[in-house]
Amino acid sequence: MRARDLVVPFPTVELDSPVADAARLMAERELPGLIVLDERGAPVSILPGTQVLRLAVPRYCQDDPALARVIDEAHADAFVRALGERTVRQAMPERPRELPVTDPDATLLEVAALMARTRSPLVAVLDGDRLLGAVTLSALLKRLT
Repeated sequence: MRARDLVVPFPTVELDSPVADAARLMAERELPGLIVLDERGAPVSILPGTQVLRLAVPRYCQDDPALARVIDEAHADAFVRALGERTVRQAMPERPRELPVTDPDATLLEVAALMARTRSPLVAVLDGDRLLGAVTLSALLKRLT
């Protein structure tokens, strides 16, 4: 079995896409992150959902999660709305996550090793410069078990 046998179309966002749209897409499709494309449409990184949370959750709550207990739901919703007009580019960490990329001929062990090394729940599959989709952790684990 090869990567091509497990690849599925996977949602992408562009660097200048609104981060709120990316968050909605992750929520609606229950995705841990999205593949980020540059201006040419080439995959460059992964936008993890946790990075979107870092923008939405106030720093003082990240530093001391006990402080979050005193914030009611109405105010918590305001933090998410504060994502406002920010872009995916602005949401990316200072050091963006390495985009694990492989080709369609990669073995499942190669894909698993790449996921493990990069701590990524997905691996982008490229045929030359063309993004075919991704192999997800859940699909890989289903196949391996």
